[in-house]
Amino acid sequence: MSLLDSFLIRAALAGVGVALAAAPLGCFVVWRRMAYFGEATAHAAILGVALSLALELPVFAGVLAVALIMAALISTLNGRGHSVDTLLGVLAHAALAIGLVAVSFLQGVRIDLMAYLFGDILAVGRTDLAVIWGGGACVLGLLAWRWSALLTATLNPDLAYASGINPKREEMVLTLALALVIAVAIKVVGVLLIAALLIIPAAAARPFAATPERMAVIATAIGVVSALGGLWVAYQSDTPTGPTIVCIAAVAFTVSSVVRGLRRLI
Repeated sequence: MSLLDSFLIRAALAGVGVALAAAPLGCFVVWRRMAYFGEATAHAAILGVALSLALELPVFAGVLAVALIMAALISTLNGRGHSVDTLLGVLAHAALAIGLVAVSFLQGVRIDLMAYLFGDILAVGRTDLAVIWGGGACVLGLLAWRWSALLTATLNPDLAYASGINPKREEMVLTLALALVIAVAIKVVGVLLIAALLIIPAAAARPFAATPERMAVIATAIGVVSALGGLWVAYQSDTPTGPTIVCIAAVAFTVSSVVRGLRRLI
């Protein structure tokens, strides 16, 4: 009997794989204040699910394609008469609504909509694991390759230009990484909770980190603990796994905030 025959082992590996990719990327989302951008792109993923089912394509491919299109659309429309938060709000909710309506028109296709909205980590199979770890490895490789340039472009765009770094190009790298994470995380936490898994571990790690690299490492540790802890609590308490993972991450953020407050008092 193989270890992967156990659905709990597959679920644990899936959660760890997503956390390893999402947490370091989430640091850039926090630094750049792209939280709403990530949420808008994630909401568009349900439209990718509908497209994949209608065309009989892998869900990963459809979600990735729609996430990239959504990110490109936001970048193109930004600054053309609408504020960024208004644009993101309109596109996020419109894409989610259109996706839900499109799913209702699919004939002869059985779909567990709740699984795509809130995740279904316990149903992860071997193929899903390969997609999650393959996509996660691509994200980590991309971040490692562009880490210095991404940091410079994030902290000081003018310095980036002076150093021969194009901030727009680095923004597109982040967009690609974000789309990949959304595509691999949809099975674990669903489209409505992906942004939380990106943002909360990074935000919780911030008070404990003196350098960007340390923040990424601590955020990854918090993400992994949240995934495994949430899976264990959900199994013991018979609660929805995706939301439980996010709840554990929220507890970590609360503890982090309390520690930060105590440090200021001392």
